[in-house]
Amino acid sequence: MIESENVIHLTRAQKVPAARMLARAFMEDPAYTLILPDRAGRERTLQRLFGAVVGYSLVYGLVHTTPAVAGAACWLSPGNTEVTLWRVLRTGLGLQRAVARFPPQARREFLSALTYMDELHKRKVPGPHWYLWALGVEPARQGQGIGSRLIAPVLAQADREGLPCYLETETAGNVAFYQKQGFYVVSDDLVPGQSLRIWTMLREPAR
Repeated sequence: MIESENVIHLTRAQKVPAARMLARAFMEDPAYTLILPDRAGRERTLQRLFGAVVGYSLVYGLVHTTPAVAGAACWLSPGNTEVTLWRVLRTGLGLQRAVARFPPQARREFLSALTYMDELHKRKVPGPHWYLWALGVEPARQGQGIGSRLIAPVLAQADREGLPCYLETETAGNVAFYQKQGFYVVSDDLVPGQSLRIWTMLREPAR
């Protein structure tokens, strides 16, 4: 393994590079291409959004990356998996400010999808668990095993703790990737009133 692929905890100095990398990684994600059809505006919007996600995860979970920020895995820890108004306030309103910059129609669709995903999340995994909020790899580095390495430390920790891991994805190709990591599909639905398809996936702790 080369040095740039070592998995480390993301530092504050890497927050902006990580947000930019995640924006590039999610540029063709079905959810964002649907909600944000303008490509130039999408990249700016995603940089703000993922900057907030990274910042929030550093407070209420952890973020793994590589020294060169070739990818990032943003986790929320057990007991912190619900994104509440109080926690958003404590992290400087970054999420609220990012969503407020969405175009009006995109903002309504995004919030509708988030509400639906939050409902699924609460129903599918009501107990303590790790939540993989975002996993992205620099497009030029995808397919090199970086994503698997980035999530491996928390998967191992969840196994030691006897806790499940949960995630959502809007990309069909990601389902097979996560299945290889031990996740299985618990729901496969369209967001009500939208054409956006969402898979929710769960990984039980290894025994």
